[in-house]
Amino acid sequence: MLIIKLDKENSIVLIEPTGSLDVKDFQAAAETIDPFIEKCGKLNGLIIHRESFPGWDSFSALVSHLKFVKNHHTHIKRIAFATDSVVGTLAESLVSHFVDAEIKHFTYAELEQAKQWILS
Repeated sequence: MLIIKLDKENSIVLIEPTGSLDVKDFQAAAETIDPFIEKCGKLNGLIIHRESFPGWDSFSALVSHLKFVKNHHTHIKRIAFATDSVVGTLAESLVSHFVDAEIKHFTYAELEQAKQWILS
C-alpha cells in the first residue's frame, strides 16, 4: 500500500510505501496526481519516503510501476528518495539516465532536507 500526500501549495507529492507494492498502488497514485498535473502542468517534486524498499508483490506490480514512471517523469521537476535503502543510491546514479526529473538521494531521516531541495 502507498500513502500518498499531495501538498498542493508547494506542488509536492509525498509517497510512503507501507508494504509490498501492488498494481492498485500505482492506479491510486495516478488518480491523486494526474488531476493536479492536468490543472497545474507539473509537480515541483515527488518524495519517496521509506526506510527500506518493500519490493513488489508481483511482476504485474513492477510493470505498473514502470508504466507510472514512464507516464509521469516528464511532469515532475525533481524526485527525492528519502530512504536508507540502497535503492535510493541506485536511483540517483542509474535511473537518472532514463527520466527527465532530477533525482537525489537522502537518508530516511532527511525528509525535511528532501523537501527543501525540491523547493530550492
